Amino acid sequence: MDGLAAHWEQVYATRNADEVSWYQVRPDTSLRLIERLGVDRNDAIIDVGGGASTLVDHLLDLGFADVTVLDIAAAALEAVRKRLGQRALQVRWIAGDVNDVKPAGPYRLWHDRAVFHFLTDADRRGRYVATLSAAVPAGGSAIIATFAEDGPDRCSGLPICRYSPDSLAAELGPGFALVEAVRETHVTPARGHQEFIYCCFRRC
Repeated sequence: MDGLAAHWEQVYATRNADEVSWYQVRPDTSLRLIERLGVDRNDAIIDVGGGASTLVDHLLDLGFADVTVLDIAAAALEAVRKRLGQRALQVRWIAGDVNDVKPAGPYRLWHDRAVFHFLTDADRRGRYVATLSAAVPAGGSAIIATFAEDGPDRCSGLPICRYSPDSLAAELGPGFALVEAVRETHVTPARGHQEFIYCCFRRC
């Protein structure tokens, strides 16, 4: 296990899913954007860095039938499987770094809340964009949420990169067209505030 995977395994081994700073009871912004993008209930969706997020619970509640959750921490995925019980059988689970496992798709929607901003190395960002480009065909969509320019500069003890919609679009390059950007003030379980930017892209 590499150092990054070990870090996240330790996070989920020592904290409950509802204690981590990024926890949301209901991921309202993500769900609204998925609806606005017109994703069909039978379209393939991947939640990259889903961790122990409740997004998958709500997607199943809404009738989405082709959902994949990927996370570097196997412990996080196991926590969600236990939470879902028998419904976990309706989901594809991938444990690993998105740049190493390279989920093949094709996916109609790629959702990433707070993975991309941990990619502080330009080479890793380039590999991520290449993986994203290969997994989402023309006409597909990506929702990528990162800390905004006035958000924190660290998370879970690690440095991050903060973005504006324009700077995030520049990272993804001409293969993705920015169609919408939404700000969110996330209130952490400890009642702190974190400024996020959610960007919706269409694959060109």
